[in-house]
Amino acid sequence: MIAAPDREVPSSPIQLITSPFTRFAKMEAASGIVLLASTIAALVWSNSPWEHSYHTLLETPLTVGFGKFVVTENRHHWINDGLMSLFFFLVGLEIKREFLVGELSSLRRAAFPFLAALGGLIVPAILFLSVARDPQLHRGWAIPISTDIAFTLGLLAVLGRRIPVALRVFVTALAIVDDIFAVAIIAMFYTSQIDYLSLGMAIGGVLVSLVANVLGVRKPTVYAVIGVAVWWAVLNSGVHATIAGILLAFTIPARNFLDKDQFVGQSEWLLARLKEARPGSFEEHSILHTLEKKAEMADSPLHRIEHGLQPWISFLVMPLFALANAGVDVRHNLSAGLTHPVGIGIIVGLFLGKPVGISLLSFAAAKTGLAQPPASVAWRQMFGAACLCGIGFTMSLFVAGLAFDDDGMLSITKIAILAASVLSGAAGAFILATSKASSTADEADNLGHAAKEA
Repeated sequence: MIAAPDREVPSSPIQLITSPFTRFAKMEAASGIVLLASTIAALVWSNSPWEHSYHTLLETPLTVGFGKFVVTENRHHWINDGLMSLFFFLVGLEIKREFLVGELSSLRRAAFPFLAALGGLIVPAILFLSVARDPQLHRGWAIPISTDIAFTLGLLAVLGRRIPVALRVFVTALAIVDDIFAVAIIAMFYTSQIDYLSLGMAIGGVLVSLVANVLGVRKPTVYAVIGVAVWWAVLNSGVHATIAGILLAFTIPARNFLDKDQFVGQSEWLLARLKEARPGSFEEHSILHTLEKKAEMADSPLHRIEHGLQPWISFLVMPLFALANAGVDVRHNLSAGLTHPVGIGIIVGLFLGKPVGISLLSFAAAKTGLAQPPASVAWRQMFGAACLCGIGFTMSLFVAGLAFDDDGMLSITKIAILAASVLSGAAGAFILATSKASSTADEADNLGHAAKEA
């Protein structure tokens, strides 16, 4: 018997050309690699002799719409207010899925990553405010509280099998809780004047989407049309437009309309008929079409939309965001970024505050019995992962753009975010690469015995 090949052999010239790119896209670390490449490109471009073209490209106005429904923004704002809404929509889908069937689906399972994320919010914010004491700088307090899930999980993937699966699951759950906090903070603290009429229209659109869910509407196109209307209303309401993505995500149907046993039974019957059908016949095409519909009914719209949207977010939206926001003139702003109170507050908050806050509340939760830590994960590994959570990049840059309008201050925040993210990534990777796996419970007991002996 001939063994099946490990990899699918390209069957056509176009597959032969695209197969290397397809294999790369399936890598766990692929999105982080593309995000890093976009960040480097932005830094090189904005510090090159062609820096003028970089800023011209981003500041060129672009008008989209028809009739009275027209929006004119420069390309930078289209990326931050438009495309990033898709990113937040995906975040919302992930949050909903985690609440339904994931690590946040029960109070006991959610407690540990929730408390860890809370520590990773409180300590960085306190450290930032203790350094940047000027009240005019306080708007930046939320910059060092966020974790970049793409870079963090990408680094964990690069470290390979030495990272326990339980630790990856914990970091993913922690990052999702972190996103929940970040979205709530953006909505509460970075919204100025509110147009209640537009806000009411947005809420009405969300209710329409919810009704469509209840009625059993499964077509993504319907939710896309409603989503564009809600996004436009939120954009005009004064609330940041990305909040529309989160709100809409929670209205997407998460249930399937054909259970597993029904799907298997009906599929087996159709496959038996398919074997007997004449190749190329109408019956064959009809059976294949029916199988496709049955598979669609057996899968939830939430999962299908999330699965379809993920590559676009990972390989288009996030790289474009990095390209548009990571460009900073380090030749003239490097010193200020590392010495200004805001810059120091961000670096201290991300590089020190994140791991300290996450570790302290995690350890306290485990020792008091409030929550159960992941099994077979050493506390050293937990601390290494907590250090990786200091990679704030995407969300930190996003919040920085909401907190400060001044170009000089934005340059300071970007340099500090980049510096803190590099330091956090290097420290976390080193700790994890040099760690030996052991049980968190055993280490906690050992720490307790050592404390008693002392």
